[in-house]
Amino acid sequence: MIPKYRDWFNNQFTPASHEAFLQKVHQAFNHVPPFRIAETPFFIPDILKNRLLEACNEINHVICSPNFKDITQGALSDPNLIVPGEDTHTTFLQMDFGICLDENGQPMPRLIEIQGFPSVYFFQEFISRIYRAHYGIPPELSSFFDPAMDEDAYKALMQKVIVGDSNPENVVMLEIEPEKQTTYIDFICTAARLAIKVLCITKVIKKGRLLFYENEEGNLVPIHRIYNRVIFDELDQRPDLHLNFNFTDDLDVYWVGHPNWFFRISKYTMPLLSGQYVPKCYYLSDLVSYPENLHDFVLKPLFSFAGAGVELNVTKELLDGIEHRGNYLLQEKVEYAPVLKSPNEPVKCEIRMLMLWSEDMEKPKIVNNLVRLSKGAMIGVKYNKDKDWVGGSVGFFEH
Repeated sequence: MIPKYRDWFNNQFTPASHEAFLQKVHQAFNHVPPFRIAETPFFIPDILKNRLLEACNEINHVICSPNFKDITQGALSDPNLIVPGEDTHTTFLQMDFGICLDENGQPMPRLIEIQGFPSVYFFQEFISRIYRAHYGIPPELSSFFDPAMDEDAYKALMQKVIVGDSNPENVVMLEIEPEKQTTYIDFICTAARLAIKVLCITKVIKKGRLLFYENEEGNLVPIHRIYNRVIFDELDQRPDLHLNFNFTDDLDVYWVGHPNWFFRISKYTMPLLSGQYVPKCYYLSDLVSYPENLHDFVLKPLFSFAGAGVELNVTKELLDGIEHRGNYLLQEKVEYAPVLKSPNEPVKCEIRMLMLWSEDMEKPKIVNNLVRLSKGAMIGVKYNKDKDWVGGSVGFFEH
């Protein structure tokens, strides 16, 4: 993509340069991420950038519609998962697009998933800086979609959204055993940039409607805002955790990224969308008969995370055997195209558009992106073992 930059990068690349690049990543915070970081950024041509922006705008017409809460109320069917204090709209919004080719051989984004939950906002800003500094990425290229955005403006925007008017010591980034999470590097980046506390959910102390944590001096510090990174799906699988509060408690705290939006904006939203950038999607429970071309569909649990439970080989027997049909989605397969030229076999690409929607914004704002490169059947570690030029990356495009 963008041949002049692709050729420039490939011609200067060596395995030794990639090792030196990784050392810079590891040394920055004395931490080695457990996921693979790709050798290259992805150079996004104008036609793909414009189509990505158009796709996000079309989908946001639905997300921003006045009746969006009404049409997604079914996502909150379990009263044990409803958290009080839900805000008017989501704070964080991500859309994952597989990069395909249209009938003219031009790059075409197709929606894979959508989520109203935070992603690795600060790691992506960090890794784009390392790519730029290490490889000498030309200054006319940027990972930010706003031409006026730079590192300082990005930090200021994120601080406004996450910290707000609070003292940073009263803001926590909440997760289950954060140091064991695959994306812990993002937690470290966030804490370094915003000076907020990264806190395990088991360390939260509840007193009435108030929440606290104990600082290094042994003093109780009030929690005013929670930058929530806890996934209910993972929490349900950890009965060993001893919690001092429940998400469903009526608490005097502000959720930065209210937990209810994880359910509202999820795979549950997919059948509500349409257009050239969206594959056909059906709630399994709504189907009286199945599509004849079941081999062209995948089966997904509505509220799983990170690709858990996805079935690629869909059959009538598989679907007939599902007991809780209301928890599943049937989605048309997206055929990724090998669009990135590597030193050996070509590479497939998926782009996550990272958006923010603060209280003073009329609609979500695209701020950054995440790229995942793959040579396998799907994006993911198990499909890319022992392969190079795959893994996490970032997209740069011309302003």
